[in-house]
Amino acid sequence: MKIVIETIPHQDQRYPTCGDWFYGPDGTLHIKVTQLSDWRHEALIAVHELVEVLCCKHRGISQEQVDAFDMAYEAKRDNKLKDPEYPEEAKWILTAEEPGDHTDAPYRSEHCAATGVERMLAALMEVPWSLYENEILAQ
Repeated sequence: MKIVIETIPHQDQRYPTCGDWFYGPDGTLHIKVTQLSDWRHEALIAVHELVEVLCCKHRGISQEQVDAFDMAYEAKRDNKLKDPEYPEEAKWILTAEEPGDHTDAPYRSEHCAATGVERMLAALMEVPWSLYENEILAQ
């Protein structure tokens, strides 16, 4: 098994996300994390992505399934945010929820488990969750 974790500029992500995982042609697992202000924030995202992909692999959930859901979700979110008829008071919901939190996400359980590990690690590293979450949402 080969796993490569690296930080990259946010605009270099495959789609609007701060953490992404995918397999290369040679089977290498790549985890890309948006560069943030604190190495601990980057590490939290990396750990989340690693736990999520390992749980997905265990459960037989493919990268293609996760990618298809995430990219469609983000496209819908982007369209609604640009829609002048979409209620302004509801737009904050679209920016706060991650695709994996949605009830239709094929990897919801795996995402939620990864978030649990991420939250525990944040507590151990004394990272205030709200500060961390605000930086992610600002990307």
